Amino acid sequence: MTNDDSNVMETSGNRAGWKQDPEGVRSNILAIALEEFSRNGLSGARMDEIAARTRTSKRMIYYYFQDKEGLYRRVLEEAYRKVRRGEEALELDHSAPQDALRQLVEFTFDHHSRNPDFIRLVMIENIHHGEYLRQSEVIRNLNAAAIARVQIIYDKGVSDGVFRPGLTSLRIHWLISALSFFNVSNQKSFSLLFGEDLFSESGQTTLRTQASETVLRYVCKDLS
Repeated sequence: MTNDDSNVMETSGNRAGWKQDPEGVRSNILAIALEEFSRNGLSGARMDEIAARTRTSKRMIYYYFQDKEGLYRRVLEEAYRKVRRGEEALELDHSAPQDALRQLVEFTFDHHSRNPDFIRLVMIENIHHGEYLRQSEVIRNLNAAAIARVQIIYDKGVSDGVFRPGLTSLRIHWLISALSFFNVSNQKSFSLLFGEDLFSESGQTTLRTQASETVLRYVCKDLS
């Protein structure tokens, strides 16, 4: 078989995959692109490398996402959509306010720990001064929903007399994010300076509990 024959077969296989499972192909592209962008940044990532690792061709990536910036923006949107879907799946409306808030903190801590590519991607977007976040109405809506979710929990806790009044859902969300984000974003530098204890399995379990207790002590009347 010649190289030309091999290329034809590969192209045909890619085309068949695109026609039979376009959503799967798009998901595959986004997953690979997340890895590439989180490791190399927007400027350092290469479309050829992304295409080489996916189930499709570079031409089809451009068909789906127009250009590298369009792909990067969609990767950002999908990364935020994933964390918000996870929050929705908790079904916190059915829990007592303290339990709901604890579940939300622990979910966020776990999600960030298990998805370091998401943390690196957000750090890269900050290097770009939030330029691509600013362009995305999808991300704004997703994060508005996240704040609204915290607000529902908080309002219920105030109404039940267990949360202290005068706080804002945005500040509560910030505290949850800060504790969970730093744990991943600064892991390498922190462990090199102070040792690996906090990042062992037992250390992470303890930090997870302490993160939820910190947020609850900030919000609850009896724990403040």
